[in-house]
Amino acid sequence: MKEFFSKIKYDLPASIVVFLVAVPLCLGIALASGAPLFSGIIAGIIGGIVVSLMSGSPLGVSGPAAGLAVIVLAAINEFPTYEIFLLTVVLAGVIQIVLGAIKAGVIGYYFPSSVIKGMLSGIGIIIILKQIPHAVGYDKDYEGDLSYSQPDGQTTFSEIINMMDYINPAAIIVAVVSLAILILWEQKFMKKLSFTNIIQGPLVVVVVGVLLNMYYKSSGMFELTIEQTVNIPIATSFEEFKGLFTFPDFNAIGQKAIWVTGLTIAVVASLETLLCVEATDKLDPQKRITPTNRELVAQGVGNIASGMIGGLPITQVIVRSSANIQSGGRTKASAFFHGVLILGTVLLIPTILNQIPLASLAAILFLVGYKLASPKVVKAVFKQGKEQFIPFVVTVVGIVRTDLLIGIGLGLAVAIFFILWKNYQTPYHFDEEDVAEGKPIQIKLAEDVSFLNKAGILHTLTEIPNNAHVIIDASRTKSMHVDVKEIIEDFKQNAETRNIKVEIHELGWTPNSVDNAVKKFGTAMAKGNGGMPSGS
Repeated sequence: MKEFFSKIKYDLPASIVVFLVAVPLCLGIALASGAPLFSGIIAGIIGGIVVSLMSGSPLGVSGPAAGLAVIVLAAINEFPTYEIFLLTVVLAGVIQIVLGAIKAGVIGYYFPSSVIKGMLSGIGIIIILKQIPHAVGYDKDYEGDLSYSQPDGQTTFSEIINMMDYINPAAIIVAVVSLAILILWEQKFMKKLSFTNIIQGPLVVVVVGVLLNMYYKSSGMFELTIEQTVNIPIATSFEEFKGLFTFPDFNAIGQKAIWVTGLTIAVVASLETLLCVEATDKLDPQKRITPTNRELVAQGVGNIASGMIGGLPITQVIVRSSANIQSGGRTKASAFFHGVLILGTVLLIPTILNQIPLASLAAILFLVGYKLASPKVVKAVFKQGKEQFIPFVVTVVGIVRTDLLIGIGLGLAVAIFFILWKNYQTPYHFDEEDVAEGKPIQIKLAEDVSFLNKAGILHTLTEIPNNAHVIIDASRTKSMHVDVKEIIEDFKQNAETRNIKVEIHELGWTPNSVDNAVKKFGTAMAKGNGGMPSGS
């Protein structure tokens, strides 16, 4: 518990920023999912309080995710009652716990760094583009949408053009003033002032936004509509508050469709979580590593809890997590307190919360997006070469023009292509200077020769001229795929018809040779010669 509060002076201010960003996202994703608005708030509370306590992620923040909105909407429309849908959320949680138990979290480690960096930059760009309409008062698309094609029939770019007919000066003033405050707070001279470490710029932005909104109402000069502010459902009594919670219908557990939907939610939610974990760890200034299997279990418990009381499915989400990191969060206490803040404000001051202009929050997200897609990041990846830069660019463009998972899939495909190409080119060592008439051609295989090397080795062996003498040296090879062995054996048989002399040095590292080496080392230690075998 002492460790939990060890960085409270950093975590509490960060939790306030994450809370401010999370509330409209929870509401927007619930709206897009066709679920009750309060279901998004429930998921945000559970993601903050329950998941953070069980998670090993120091900076990750969990809650409802836009990537599941389409799946949830289809499921709610498919099943006759919302209570039956909630059962699928509970089952998804159970499946995630099983995935964690069987160590499926290792999947997250197979995404190349270039793709993860592309994901962060792509999300940064899409956050900026999506928030532009909210900053000018045109709020038809829901908060948290990251897809190119929007539910309102527009696209990311057409929405920006379309918004020109619906500009609200009141929202623009709020957005401009908010951006000015945030830029001021980022200046070096401001960071030297002690109070700026406690009072974060986004908190000042929200307070100023609420004051401007109240001034608009009193002066009658401008007006922000209800769609242009946070809009949390307000319960006027405790009984009405209890009515906001819904419980799953376990009588439908025998239906096949329930299990199919539960499995779908579990797989997509787990994949998004693992991707976010990889991205969050890369953003972490301390470069800590999140235990992915534990994270899947934590997400599973969170989804069970959320489904049991009427909430949406939960994943770890990059927008909230990156806001946490950029606001100075140090431990998972910031994620926990953001959940407590959501719960407390919904219970105690929902009316004040509903005064916050979405234009203020858009300005905060502008800064989050800019830091994710910083030009410094692009330059750094560019310097790493085309094998890193091209998958990075493809991932960014894919996310901006499609959605998160498709964009990552495209970037991953390009990254795999470069891996295959590299394996095709360098599965062995071959020095052209050693090739001379009367001398054998030496091909030294790498330590690990996989099936990915088949094409390169086959091409090289095919190009060897007739009447040659070839030495295939596998003495340093620790492992060789059976397909490659077959290629070499086939070449050896075919070589007889081409008058090619083939000499093969077999694998040098076998179980027996390892055992012998260990025994030899032990004998040497027993003789007291410092562990060095005789003749070394």
